[in-house]
Amino acid sequence: MSASTLPPFDPADPLGIDDLLSDEDKAVRDTVRQWAADRVLPHIAEWYEAGELPGIRELARELGSIGALGMSLTGYGCAGATAVQYGLACLELEAADSGIRSLVSVQGSLAMYAIWKFGSEEQKQQWLPKMAAGEVIGCFGLTEPDHGSDPANMRTHAKRDGSDWILNGRKMWITNGSVAGVAVVWARTDDGIRGFVVPTDAPGFSAPEIKHKWSLRASVTSELVLDDVRLPADAVLPEVTGLRGPLSCLSHARYGIVWGAMGAARASFDAALDYAKSREQFGKPIGGFQLTQAKLADMAVELHKGVLLAHHLGSRLDAGRLRPEQVSFGKLNNVREAIEICRTSRTIMGANGISLEYPVMRHATNLESVLTYEGTVEMHQLVLGKALTGLDAFR
Repeated sequence: MSASTLPPFDPADPLGIDDLLSDEDKAVRDTVRQWAADRVLPHIAEWYEAGELPGIRELARELGSIGALGMSLTGYGCAGATAVQYGLACLELEAADSGIRSLVSVQGSLAMYAIWKFGSEEQKQQWLPKMAAGEVIGCFGLTEPDHGSDPANMRTHAKRDGSDWILNGRKMWITNGSVAGVAVVWARTDDGIRGFVVPTDAPGFSAPEIKHKWSLRASVTSELVLDDVRLPADAVLPEVTGLRGPLSCLSHARYGIVWGAMGAARASFDAALDYAKSREQFGKPIGGFQLTQAKLADMAVELHKGVLLAHHLGSRLDAGRLRPEQVSFGKLNNVREAIEICRTSRTIMGANGISLEYPVMRHATNLESVLTYEGTVEMHQLVLGKALTGLDAFR
């Protein structure tokens, strides 16, 4: 093929990754991108500055209407999308804001996935159609005030009382908690760690919202308090015992983060690129200086390498070949590189980079949370270290 017949270089897609996407993939991506442009981007700076996400229930219903909730699950009103399509949706949502992607991720990849994977048919029929439609918001209670990376030592416990269960404990940093209609709560029992489907109107359950956050400000984050919450025998998820249950849910959610982080990075890079082409210093746009072009080139390389990695992992997940260690590989790399892209973008934009008129600082502070939730950098390094060496450094 001669140079004259090659496709033109596309600054927005320098590796031609779009060639890997089907028409359906692109339609899903474009639908979510347009929704975010219409419903989130005009308001997100105001929401972030105020530290709130107003109208979250309406947003959830709208997300349900476009098939974004539990979208990679099948049946029960779920869209049955591919893993790649779910990933593309996460990228577009997080390009708007990490808090919006977190809403969708916790709903679909944690709460809904737990019920879909490990629940009884009755639990699935009761909850999943309403959650897929956004009529009921879900949350996922695993992290505790004193136990984040070490869930095996959680203190929340469930005891038998006749045929009922009595739950007591605390969960912390729970996305969607204060607006959820149902919580999937993991607790210690005499038989091991079990998951429970807890209606949030159950007596003894409360979810005070956590305030004064400097990250994920346009997101509902809560503590879950369980004081003698009585549940019937059929509230337990019957198909799993032990940490395999919550950890498999986290792996599913981390996969979405691999894509989502690249959305935040893309939004920051695009802002810096546009700024560099219009901001003049010393008689010409700053994008014309070698040091600025070096920054832009390095950011573009890491951004599109990250998207290519995400697509590769999605293809493996669709083929049923994605291992948890590979998800750790993706989350470790992509979130870490996304933060660096945000920081470098800020340097190009100078003082303007800290203004909420631009998305860069908002994405940077959000990613500080994404870096450590659902597995810290250190945990993913140790997962990969163990896989590489065969030696367990966790204990």
